[in-house]
Amino acid sequence: MTTAAHLRDRFAVVTGASTGIGAAIAERLAATGTHLVLVARSAGKLDEAAERLSRRHGVTVRAVALDLAAADAPARLAKTLADEGVEVEVLVNNAGVSVPGPVLDGDPARFRSLIDVNVSALTELTTLLMPAMAARGHGAVVNIASTGGYIPSPNLAVYSATKAYVVSFTQALWAETRGTGVRVVVVSPGPTKTPMNARGTRSAEAVAATVVRALSGRGPAVVDGKANALTAFVFGRLLPTRLVLAIARRVLARSGD
Repeated sequence: MTTAAHLRDRFAVVTGASTGIGAAIAERLAATGTHLVLVARSAGKLDEAAERLSRRHGVTVRAVALDLAAADAPARLAKTLADEGVEVEVLVNNAGVSVPGPVLDGDPARFRSLIDVNVSALTELTTLLMPAMAARGHGAVVNIASTGGYIPSPNLAVYSATKAYVVSFTQALWAETRGTGVRVVVVSPGPTKTPMNARGTRSAEAVAATVVRALSGRGPAVVDGKANALTAFVFGRLLPTRLVLAIARRVLARSGD
């Protein structure tokens, strides 16, 4: 269990932290007195966020501009943290990208980049940073997935598949790390209003609140919001796959995705 009191004066790494859910998570953590390492591609937005959070909450905030689609990015980030003596208490793997459209018409390079960010970077950063947490006997890894990880989504096939990986990977990791003192949990938002999804219906701040609460929980997986949790349960476990696919296709077609 990782409480707000436990996080004070410790460091959290948040990827995809310049906007949207990542920025909201960083704000919530800073409000608890947690020092931050913010990671994203946009140096300008990161620097602005770091200055604002440091001034507002009186915490240390380090901005690291990095494209996590690059093969060496996770190792470079881990080395930067080690060189600066940053002891990571919490890793929030929030960075993610989406490429809408049918696979038949898709760009293989864009799909590879999506997988590199959503799957490869998340897995490697977890593998690089978690052993030190286990050695200390405390720490947390929060992986941000999506309700799409529970529901196959035509025209978002690769994105949903990567989020299914994140759900499965995190749940298995939760079982592997029991008894180590490391909290491992996957949080799955539904449609959330962010720069990546202007039609989202839930706020990034609400998702961030769920993430911080999940840190002090015990289970391996949390779905943000009661309606989203019900949707994930019904579509992910109760309905036959062919019906789920038909409904998902109609919903996504109406939304314009």
